[in-house]
Amino acid sequence: MAELTIDARTSPLAHLEERMRTATVTGARGVALTEWPFITMVDVRVDPASEAADRIEKALGAALPSQCGNTTASGPHTVVWLGPDEWLVLSQAEPTAVAAELREALAGAPGSVVDASANRTTVELSGPAARQVLEKGCPLDLHPRAFGPGQAVSTTVGPVPVVLWQVDKTPTYRLFPRSSFADYLARWLIDAMSEYRRPEVP
Repeated sequence: MAELTIDARTSPLAHLEERMRTATVTGARGVALTEWPFITMVDVRVDPASEAADRIEKALGAALPSQCGNTTASGPHTVVWLGPDEWLVLSQAEPTAVAAELREALAGAPGSVVDASANRTTVELSGPAARQVLEKGCPLDLHPRAFGPGQAVSTTVGPVPVVLWQVDKTPTYRLFPRSSFADYLARWLIDAMSEYRRPEVP
């Protein structure tokens, strides 16, 4: 008889799911907040000029971005630049398998591959007013002339450190806070969204 496997994980923002849903604003000033829990995240550190980096790129099917703000994508993987020798791999694949494949590619060379999936969660902010909501507490210039789809950087929103990735022109942003800060960030964003329920003042 097959053994039944039950996923007992609880996401960092499961307790705020209903509150995030009711905070949604529709229309021309619309904005919505959603958690995407349990996305695979693997932190990779390696010398970008090394053969190990070449092997890692081959395993991912994507280049390791060479500049701040850049991302690359291939199949289920998106690679985010975090530093001159550090990247965050976001994936739809199973975390243990991704980490194991990248460790095999590293093959004992200087560097590290760490499954960071449980360390962060994913918060998605989208809609016509999403940029204005973020601009209330993010020091970056988020205007399309300076920041656009495919770009990702480490920054802060309110007092919370996050990796911020703009996914598309909607705009849709995905924020990756540490799980212990997720509750504060979600409540901050819900509060920042509230004014968009009211008509815009001419």
